[in-house]
Amino acid sequence: MKKHFALTLATIALTFTACGGNTEKKAAATSAVEASSAKAVSNAPVMTFDKTIHDFGTIREGERVETIFSFTNTGKSDLVIVDARGSCGCTVPEYPKNTPIAPGASAQIRVSFDSSNKPNLQQKTVTISANTDSGRETIRIKAMVQADPVKEQQRQAAAAARLQQNN
Repeated sequence: MKKHFALTLATIALTFTACGGNTEKKAAATSAVEASSAKAVSNAPVMTFDKTIHDFGTIREGERVETIFSFTNTGKSDLVIVDARGSCGCTVPEYPKNTPIAPGASAQIRVSFDSSNKPNLQQKTVTISANTDSGRETIRIKAMVQADPVKEQQRQAAAAARLQQNN
């Protein structure tokens, strides 16, 4: 019985000793990975915008409006915008495509919005693909679009016709 107890105690001690060394090695490896990740993060370009949301306020249906989003590369390496896309065809961004923007330099993204056939509250997003840490940045626009009375009557007549057809 004493031998069995001693053997169990020795096995437990050996297990804790073996795991303890592994834990220290894993912690050291994790620290090294975190340090290299932090180094990569600190060297990446960063897009710092003057604003990330623009509200056009109330506009009339059919109006085309635009705004400019200015940004600065506050990172430590060149910023390159690969793509910028609006959430729908009515939102069109113009941007410096594949043009390196040095650290400390500024540039602009012009966003135009066509409110044709877009009555009521509109909220649109422009997604920017760049070589930042996240790889994607977003800017937003919004507007309250006053419906054109003639077009609104046409929409209501079409909706009534669809409803009549479905019944």
